[in-house]
Amino acid sequence: MIFAPHGKHFHNKEYTMARATARHILVASKEVCEDLKKQIEAGADFAAVAREHSLCPSGNQGGGLGEFGPGQMVKEFDQAVFTGEVGKVLGPIQTQFGYHLLEVTSRTE
Repeated sequence: MIFAPHGKHFHNKEYTMARATARHILVASKEVCEDLKKQIEAGADFAAVAREHSLCPSGNQGGGLGEFGPGQMVKEFDQAVFTGEVGKVLGPIQTQFGYHLLEVTSRTE
């Protein structure tokens, strides 16, 4: 909900309706992240790479994070999910958790 200067409020579609599904791979270094991205871009299966290399428990499910809205993930991750190209491997994205490769699998605006 956004508040207007006159004390009235309105719902901003971007923040109230946007939803996304994504999967990710979390690793400790930028170098490992870049290497894994090259492997995926060369044809390796994202989910298999996540299961083998991700430090996040979601790696067991191929990196799947389910559906979420803006503000539910850390800032850097959130920005990439809601502005990045759907279906493209994004990253490395650095957060306080480490380095991520991210694939937005769907997004509604």
